[in-house]
Amino acid sequence: MIVNEARFVISNTDINKCPQDVKHEYAFIGRSNVGKSSLINMLTNRKGLAKTSQLPGKTLLINHFLINDEWYLVDLPGYGYAQRGKAQREELQRIIESYILGRQQMTNLFLLIDVRHEPQKIDLEFMEWLGENGVPFSIVFTKADKLAKSTVQRHVADYCAKLLEQWEELPPVFVTSSVDRVGRDQILDYIEQLNQLPLVTPEK
Repeated sequence: MIVNEARFVISNTDINKCPQDVKHEYAFIGRSNVGKSSLINMLTNRKGLAKTSQLPGKTLLINHFLINDEWYLVDLPGYGYAQRGKAQREELQRIIESYILGRQQMTNLFLLIDVRHEPQKIDLEFMEWLGENGVPFSIVFTKADKLAKSTVQRHVADYCAKLLEQWEELPPVFVTSSVDRVGRDQILDYIEQLNQLPLVTPEK
């Protein structure tokens, strides 16, 4: 897939205020500081489309970007940032869960995982929640440029082995680097495949 156009459409905390047209949506989520904004900018070829920051947990809203006037890329708030207050953590959880469970246009959720780290309890629990709720998702390992290629492969294999202790089969897995642009074509090609599927019209 060639991305010819990518533009910001709307930010909000209420799925009822999300775009009303019926297009496939692909949401991106991950723990704070996993490299989500950098990945989105890399996928869209727009350096400043999603705001990057050295401070974790900067995305607090559901952000919709329209790609090629055909589909939406959705930037969701990150989870697991311990320095937030209890009330704000609960509000972010509400925003995330309401979108993931209530947005019928969401065709796939891309869950970002920092390939440098061993499986984290918070990520594993989040995947379990996705599975229990029948949410279609893929795993995107980020920051592959931070490790040797052989180490990346080992970490991914170890992670997948850990998941297979609980899962009968794995969701699609992608390895990416926003610096080296690794994985870009694979993710965009996957989205292009999913765009061919019929999309159920949301109930009014």
